[in-house]
Amino acid sequence: MELIQHRNLVPEAWATLSYDQWADDLRSICGSFNPKVMARGDGVLGAAKRIDVCGMEFAHVSNDLDCVRRDWDDIRKDAQEHLFLIVQIEGSCGLEHSGQQNVLDVGECILVDSTRPTTFYFGGRFSNHLSLHLPRQLMYSDSRIHFDVARKLFASDPMALMLQALIAKIMMTAESDSASAHLRQLMFTATRQAFHSSRESEPLHALHDSATKRLQMVDLLIDRHLTENDLSARWLATRLGISIRTLQQDFQGMGVTCTTVIRDKRLRLAKEKIERLKEHRTGGTIAEVAYSAGFNDISYFNRSFKELFDCSPTDLLKGAAP
Repeated sequence: MELIQHRNLVPEAWATLSYDQWADDLRSICGSFNPKVMARGDGVLGAAKRIDVCGMEFAHVSNDLDCVRRDWDDIRKDAQEHLFLIVQIEGSCGLEHSGQQNVLDVGECILVDSTRPTTFYFGGRFSNHLSLHLPRQLMYSDSRIHFDVARKLFASDPMALMLQALIAKIMMTAESDSASAHLRQLMFTATRQAFHSSRESEPLHALHDSATKRLQMVDLLIDRHLTENDLSARWLATRLGISIRTLQQDFQGMGVTCTTVIRDKRLRLAKEKIERLKEHRTGGTIAEVAYSAGFNDISYFNRSFKELFDCSPTDLLKGAAP
């Protein structure tokens, strides 16, 4: 339980912040979330702080709010996509995510997807948790291991203890340390294994009763097959057993096309790979990154990358990105 007893995570006393300050701090770290206080004019006991260590980003979030919500409008505002590995440090909180409801107690862990609506329930009771921000595309695309979000690991679960021990080690390791890159990779692998899915295959037929459920399944299929050449709207429609017209209409309801979603996810994966190239100085090329992310046309890749991120892949690699 070394992580839970970490003195920087459990101070002797907490200060009270104004609601606006606390909410602004949370959004600057985690993206678009909507906190709600118990009564108008209440301050917030606790803080939302960013911790950068070992080349990884954490959010240390404590509060006595009523709840914190993130809906589809909030998700559309955020360009970044993460998986949040949450460890409860003090108190407890309710969590509604991906159709599942859980209560997190001290020492328990859960994986939350930033691309799906989420509500944290506190009911005015103090809660303190640590959230590790994992790059979503890398987590799905670098492994064939299927893992679950919204599944709680109990405090006594050896996998939960392993994750806590690894996070504690990471928090003591500087980014300049020669072991930092290995620790980051170990964290990715350990998280996938800890939440490894026991389901052999997705019950696709059970998800046809609404566009929202179909799109949730499509999103998961895209993430798991993102770099494969066969990935397309037609391939997805076939996997789901629906017409391509139905799939296109589902995406039109969100104001996007299936092709655009696939392209943008591949571009975000490529961006993460380029940032790792820059960090590790491994000598890889932009072309190799483009091909590994699922692109076959380098000119199209370069043009699309600049349109989405307002800088070229080469500029990002050389450190000239805005």
